[in-house]
Amino acid sequence: MAQHTHGPRIAAAQPPHDPDIQKRLDAVMPDGVPPLTLFTTLARNPRVFERMMSGGLLDKGTLSLRQRELMIDRTTARCGAEYEWGVHMTFFGERVAITKAQSASIVRGTPQDSCWDTENDRLILRMADSLHDTNTIDDALWAELAAEFSEEQLIELVVLAGYYHTISFCCRAFNLDMEEFGARFEAA
Repeated sequence: MAQHTHGPRIAAAQPPHDPDIQKRLDAVMPDGVPPLTLFTTLARNPRVFERMMSGGLLDKGTLSLRQRELMIDRTTARCGAEYEWGVHMTFFGERVAITKAQSASIVRGTPQDSCWDTENDRLILRMADSLHDTNTIDDALWAELAAEFSEEQLIELVVLAGYYHTISFCCRAFNLDMEEFGARFEAA
């Protein structure tokens, strides 16, 4: 992986924020938790910030919360985006019952690891790996996915993978410092 100097390459925007930006930040962060560095860094470009915040898929969609998080976690881990993986594991890992063994497998393992006990989980991980490795899904895997997921769910899964590749690129290229509360790859 590419080596970077220490510290962020773009300083995060500092409060007070533009009222529209502050409203968006308040809407996505839990009470008492300061805005993520990723969000305040993107806020340095209000147009991009608005488009990125509008394009997120963290609302109620066609997938279960666990399905969504498995795609996000595997995608960000495969991209080496420890920052984003750590935020999602901290906020959602326990809520979606990702075990310690599964967390480690998401970062360093395979969908065939014994900690994955459902075909649904394994298929999402295989899909994330295929999209990351080949930028597509072969016909055999697609047939397996289509037998398990609706077309709406397949669309959402592919878009999640693409969106979180973009988020991963931002985290890594901007060289964001880890959030203090964020989970670490080493601990997985």
